[in-house]
Amino acid sequence: MITFLSGGTGTPKLLRGMQKVMDPKEISVVVNTADDIWISGNHISPDLDTVMYLFAGILNTDTWWGIRGDTFSTHEALSRLSDEEYIAIGDQDRAVHIARGNGLRHHVRLTEITKSLSLQFKVTANVLPMTDTTVTTKVRKDALLVHYQEYWVKSKGQCPIQQVVYLYGTPPIATQEVIEAVEKSDAVVIGPSNPITSIMPILICEGLTDAMEDKCVIAISPFIGDAPVSGPAAALMKAQGREPNSKGTFSCYGNLVDLRIQDIRDPVEVDGAIRLDTLMTNEEKSVKLAREILDIIACR
Repeated sequence: MITFLSGGTGTPKLLRGMQKVMDPKEISVVVNTADDIWISGNHISPDLDTVMYLFAGILNTDTWWGIRGDTFSTHEALSRLSDEEYIAIGDQDRAVHIARGNGLRHHVRLTEITKSLSLQFKVTANVLPMTDTTVTTKVRKDALLVHYQEYWVKSKGQCPIQQVVYLYGTPPIATQEVIEAVEKSDAVVIGPSNPITSIMPILICEGLTDAMEDKCVIAISPFIGDAPVSGPAAALMKAQGREPNSKGTFSCYGNLVDLRIQDIRDPVEVDGAIRLDTLMTNEEKSVKLAREILDIIACR
């Protein structure tokens, strides 16, 4: 069994290949929930849904969010009525948000809601939220703190930011299900997701890094040079005082990582790192990288 730490679109691209070369029942995915937000009365958990839809075979892999072939009638109607509807939510996708929101209003654990939704979609991989309590990533724009979704989706990442903060009422604790998944795993793979907003919120959950301590931990950089493969990782790294490159990525994880992987095109030198083609532009390349990572794990 392998456990992956996932958020955004980078790690799901790797999971696209992994599900082809290993039994999905042997895959656990601990997913970032600090990007979650309530929109139009419903609860969006974008990173959870991306992973769940991927394993269900319904993910829109043109955008790497939402359901393939979805319609947007409700979104279009709501957009005429309210400026709150700044995220384009498909009609089938919204049904999932409604179901999740109803569960949370009735004090059902997010882990249990995710398990129930996964069963409905016939997902056999073990998809797990990082915690059952609320963690929210916000960015500082001058004197204002705004939700990460407002920065990245509403403002299209075009505004300068000075800091990234993780807000919570109760300090986040990794769920028992997360800890058990890690303990049963042969390795933990930190996928090529945004280090600041996808991976670090997972790692701050109490108990997780302790569970990973005796495991083979592999981290994959999402950077080639000073540019991420996708998304606003460079700006977010700078806002946190980190180098926007592979060195900065691996510095986020410190001594937790046993093996570092960076792209064959990356001009940045990281001592001891393994070079692989991490630019997963199609399913074939995702499968190739997945096989190479499995070979590395098998040899350790």
